[in-house]
Amino acid sequence: MAPTGDTVSLDAARTALSGACDDVREATAADAVDGVPASLVARPASTAEVGEVLRAAAGHELAVVPRGRGTKSTWGRAPERADLVVDLSRMSAVLDHAAGDLVVETQAGALLADVQAVVGTAGQRLALDEPVPGSSIGGTLATNSSGPGRLAVGTARDLLIGVTVVRADGVVARAGGRVVKNVAGYDLGKLVIGSFGTLAVVTEAVFRLHPVAPARQWVTVGVDSAGRAQELAQRVVHSQLVPAAVEVDWPGDGDGGAGSLGVLLEGTPAGVETRTAALTGLLGGGTAAGTAPAGWGRYPWDDDGVTGRATALKATVALSGVAGALDAGRRAATDAGTTLSWRGSAGAGVLYGALPATAGPDAVAAVLGPLRAACAAAGGALVVLDAAPEVEAAVDTWGPVPAIDLMRRVKERFDPERRLAPGRFVGGI
Repeated sequence: MAPTGDTVSLDAARTALSGACDDVREATAADAVDGVPASLVARPASTAEVGEVLRAAAGHELAVVPRGRGTKSTWGRAPERADLVVDLSRMSAVLDHAAGDLVVETQAGALLADVQAVVGTAGQRLALDEPVPGSSIGGTLATNSSGPGRLAVGTARDLLIGVTVVRADGVVARAGGRVVKNVAGYDLGKLVIGSFGTLAVVTEAVFRLHPVAPARQWVTVGVDSAGRAQELAQRVVHSQLVPAAVEVDWPGDGDGGAGSLGVLLEGTPAGVETRTAALTGLLGGGTAAGTAPAGWGRYPWDDDGVTGRATALKATVALSGVAGALDAGRRAATDAGTTLSWRGSAGAGVLYGALPATAGPDAVAAVLGPLRAACAAAGGALVVLDAAPEVEAAVDTWGPVPAIDLMRRVKERFDPERRLAPGRFVGGI
């Protein structure tokens, strides 16, 4: 049953939710999830309250969509239903910063920037890039977003050492970190990262930290071909210079076009100075600066609310397949009468692409086919992270997923009644 269309049931659900949380209201148009209207919004203030809210929601057969700060609420597929939005923005505290242990514990609604400010007072950092400004900890985990820094430190999967989640039935589960209770047979942290809120609601997380480097230097060099970008990226990654990040910026508005490769070096001032000199020699030139180049670590799309939503892509390939993906994307976009811009971790083989909002379903589909084939040939995959509703409806968002049967079994184990963001993830999970 979906109480959305039943006023009596909806009123009863709101009453039950209000008994679990003191901040429950009717949803507005701004609370819609990727175009799917919501009925109610609850803003719990603690893990215990999230548990009570989800227990009440289950009792009234509500479909629940978790929300951090809403910066990636249109990613993935639109959910089948969104009876209740669980807004975690009140849960914004940094619960503990054990500087001596290089550990931070935070609520899921905390802004990543605020966490960085807290740990930064001790000369430390949570080594996660913020490619979407204004992101929360929970949203970063749910979408597994990352930037060029993943080359040296990995992604959230590598930095998360403990997590607290609430299941669809309201049961609280904890794993890793400073606790020992776990969900038997599962690595809970790795499961919920990148699951788009379809398995459980993340409420708290514990991360290991890194010291802030005394010195940083970015070296940027122009590249006139995708092959050159890949060659230089491989040269840097396989050198002894220990780059902290390597990012390719490949605009789609060129005429066969040029781009740039940026490399970040971190360490002691003397060491960075020496390595910068060696790096410019290795690259055959380049410009060094103490500040990041424009766009560094940001995704290449921008929804300005006027021109519409760009189609956002994520491509994963082997390092040796970077040039093939860049070239295949540019050729396919040109053939389709549109453009495709890329920015991403050339050193890790993870690229993010943007087709303009003017590219309709036919053009996007024409690009996805050859580009997906190129990524598969390079041992990777291509997914559509975000797109306008008409594009989402017309294309295969996720592409082939070899482990889909296993993923469906995990969903059945965690959320057998499909209460959490139903249909938002791969395979309609």
